[in-house]
Amino acid sequence: MLYSGFTYGLVEPHTFGYREIVVYFEMDEDALRGLDPQANPQLQARALQYFEQLKSSRDGWKLCAATFTNGNYFGNDHVRFFCLQVIGHYLKSGYREASIEDQQSVRSLICTCLQLMGNESNLDRSFLRNKVAQIASLAFAVDYPHRWPSFFTDLIGILSPSAKAVDIYLRVLQSIDSEVVDRDIVHTEEEIQRNTVIKDAMREQSVLQLTETWYTILTQFQSSNPEVTCMCLDVIGKYVSWIDINLIANDKFVQVLLEFMSMPLLRESACDCILDVINKGMEPVAKTKLIESFTSILQNRGIFNIQEEEEGDYMAKLSKLINGIGVNLIICWQKLQKMEDQENSLVTMAALEEKVPLMFRFLSNEDDDVSGAVAPFVQEYISFLKQMKQMSPKQIENIQGLLYTIIKKMKYDDSYNFDHEGEEEAMFQEYRKQLKNIFTNLAALDTELILRTVHNLVTQTLPRWEAMKVCDVEVAITMLYMLGEALPSSQSQQFNPDVSKASALQDMIRMLITSRVSCQGHMIVDLQFFETITRYDKFFLAEPQHIPDVLMAFTDERGFRHGSAQVRSRTSYLFSRFIKGLKGQLSPYIEDVLSRIQDLLMLNTPDNGYQHLLSNEDQLFIYETAGSLIVSSNLMPERKHHLMKELLSPIANKFEGLLKKLQVETNDKRQYAYAQSINMATSLASRVSKGFSSQQTMQACGCVETFTDLLKIFLQAVNVPVYRQLIQQGVRQYLHRMVVCLEKEILPFVPIVLENLLKQPEARELHDFLPLMNQLIMKFKGAIVPFLQQVFMPLVGTIFQVLSTPTDDLDQVTAVEKKMLQRSYYLFLSTIISNDCLDVLKNQEMNNLHDLLLTIVQGAADIPDPQSQKMCYNIMRKLIETWGGNNGLVGFVDFMYKSFLPACFLGPMKPTFDLNDGQTSLALGECAHCLKCMVDKRGQEFLTYLSTDYLPVLNVPAENIQNLKTVVEQGLTILI
Repeated sequence: MLYSGFTYGLVEPHTFGYREIVVYFEMDEDALRGLDPQANPQLQARALQYFEQLKSSRDGWKLCAATFTNGNYFGNDHVRFFCLQVIGHYLKSGYREASIEDQQSVRSLICTCLQLMGNESNLDRSFLRNKVAQIASLAFAVDYPHRWPSFFTDLIGILSPSAKAVDIYLRVLQSIDSEVVDRDIVHTEEEIQRNTVIKDAMREQSVLQLTETWYTILTQFQSSNPEVTCMCLDVIGKYVSWIDINLIANDKFVQVLLEFMSMPLLRESACDCILDVINKGMEPVAKTKLIESFTSILQNRGIFNIQEEEEGDYMAKLSKLINGIGVNLIICWQKLQKMEDQENSLVTMAALEEKVPLMFRFLSNEDDDVSGAVAPFVQEYISFLKQMKQMSPKQIENIQGLLYTIIKKMKYDDSYNFDHEGEEEAMFQEYRKQLKNIFTNLAALDTELILRTVHNLVTQTLPRWEAMKVCDVEVAITMLYMLGEALPSSQSQQFNPDVSKASALQDMIRMLITSRVSCQGHMIVDLQFFETITRYDKFFLAEPQHIPDVLMAFTDERGFRHGSAQVRSRTSYLFSRFIKGLKGQLSPYIEDVLSRIQDLLMLNTPDNGYQHLLSNEDQLFIYETAGSLIVSSNLMPERKHHLMKELLSPIANKFEGLLKKLQVETNDKRQYAYAQSINMATSLASRVSKGFSSQQTMQACGCVETFTDLLKIFLQAVNVPVYRQLIQQGVRQYLHRMVVCLEKEILPFVPIVLENLLKQPEARELHDFLPLMNQLIMKFKGAIVPFLQQVFMPLVGTIFQVLSTPTDDLDQVTAVEKKMLQRSYYLFLSTIISNDCLDVLKNQEMNNLHDLLLTIVQGAADIPDPQSQKMCYNIMRKLIETWGGNNGLVGFVDFMYKSFLPACFLGPMKPTFDLNDGQTSLALGECAHCLKCMVDKRGQEFLTYLSTDYLPVLNVPAENIQNLKTVVEQGLTILI
């Protein structure tokens, strides 16, 4: 039973004048017990079912209304909130069409709820009070102004001097703002029109009355209940954006706001409220006057003249207020400029410039939250200065002041935890990004000033780094680094071999290296050193004599062997970038570098017995860099071959031993560790091969034998029974790289891979292997035909053996893997046909080719996968283009008529062929191209067959046959 004995009597309330429903009821107590968070899942499920039952019932909301108000459940928050949710659902979904009687019942309910919440003895928690306020706002949005024009009069009528009554009143106004005004909430077009009507009616009928209540609340509760006063200020701030500004920006309200600015419990909310007033959309002249009026009064009262030790939250609010003042003045100036109102534009500009000292005061505050709050003002002010034809001396001075402030604020605090960065450290890094953006914009405004200032900072810091604090040294290097982005590219990457003609930037980079600041030892200084020299790698083309010092820094305890794992990891990556930027300049140092990093190249295995300095990811970068060094050098091929063999020999030496240990190991954890090491070995060799290029090929460097020998070793692992997928992933990756780097030397190895793969095939393994075959086909094209012809049918047979293997209907993983393998198979066929390898199909035995073509027909007509269907229709079209003429493959035309043609009709006729799906639409387009191709190749013969042999058998009406024939004949787009 949902409820029983449902009757109601009538009571006249005192305030609203509507009749109140009194309900005599029964609730499902067992279901309500499920609302307790500690209830068991069965009871919770029953409560959810009961909730849905009440929502769908025509009178369920009435039962909940009575339950909420009758007093039986006072103190049971779960039940009461449950009731409010049901009522809220009714107001959202069914109340608009309510009868007059139900409308009166809802208003009576709202009256009762508000009176209950306004009772001074009420102890309901905030979430219940907010829900009651939301219900009132939902009814308001439907009823006001037409069905309930007296809503605000009635609402204000329930107000009593109690703080609880004022609290619920303000919550209702907040909820109305969320429902009707809040621009952050997306509304439908209908809701936007509704909201416009509501606001217009409120401006005309109610806003004056509301503002009077706000003033009363502010003055009556400022001392006795600051929380209510702050809530009222929040409401004023929300409403001021769309009501008449004069209702708030007048003597009595401003006086109260200013008084609140000196009250510790109220000043933050007052600050926000003043900002909301200033942010109100207005004409620029009026806005400027409003801002100047507020600013003048606040300054006269000394509000902005506060000490650094003032409470941080309040300082941040004040900073946000200064930010709003500055940004709004700039917006006003921009509008006046567009209006070509020079007189008022100058007035606004003067007002803006007067606020710049306030901007500086808060930007330089020690608290980063306070400083960051004014950052938008700083950015807008810089943009404002960019529009000046000529800056005044004061404005130039302001730029200098901003720059010095930015440099000061960029410094790390002594409390910064570099080893364990937490939330505070992350916040500082975000703040630093703000400062960096300001610095970049300043550089665009005055490049020479920025360059001169940073040059002074660097030259005063780096020569004396040993006597200076870490934060001062780091910020000097950081500013030098930031110049690379801030300066135009013509300046940031232009260096002169003639030192006498070197730029200031070049002098600073030289000083960075020769000062030996990289020996400072602190991780943040060392990191910034490596970041900076990597950014300016072109410097070393002009002054290569400094390369040895930098290579030494990378490879000793300052870089790869630093005490901080973060530095070791980052320098591994930066070293690869540094080397790539200086190819051709490093030949004299290659062997020395390789010897220095020899121990870092050791493969990390479970048997090493010591902690590796570099992570696996770091080691990948080191191997790639070592490979690049060898390949890009001007050494003879014989020497490159020798160095490459030395580089890769640790991998070759370890690999076979790891493989043997894996095969005899029985402990699962150690098996996994060995498998990871084997995978890592293949990955390292793959990364080394990235050093080769179209100019420096593997053949030209004499390194083919080294990599093919490795491949022979790696291929021993493809049939390992444990952690097969992990190991094969690494071998496949290496094979892909060898296809890129080798020529026909790679081909003899593919059958070995296939032989092992086809022994115990799995859908996932075949799906992962086919891209390698596609890569080979696309690289060698027709030249690969003889080889491909040998492996083609065994591979295809294995694919269909795997696809036809029965699986559990509930095994979704295997089902997805089979679907992906199916797509890969059709992509494989498409790659063969598109890359001059069609003879692979043509030279197959006739019965094999017939079966193969049937798989394509099946993919087009029967498989409910639009991506596979699209590929199949595409394959059919290409085969028709090649074999569909008079000199094509014997028997193909007959197969085309009997199989390809029906597939073009059967596929789109399937219920699974959903044209609302984008991929299906593409498949339909390929199907249409396929039919068009048949017309082009066979002409009238095809049209005759279509109209006399095929379509009549399908019982297609003659009129439809003629229409289709006409469409196809004219070559128009076919819509099936």
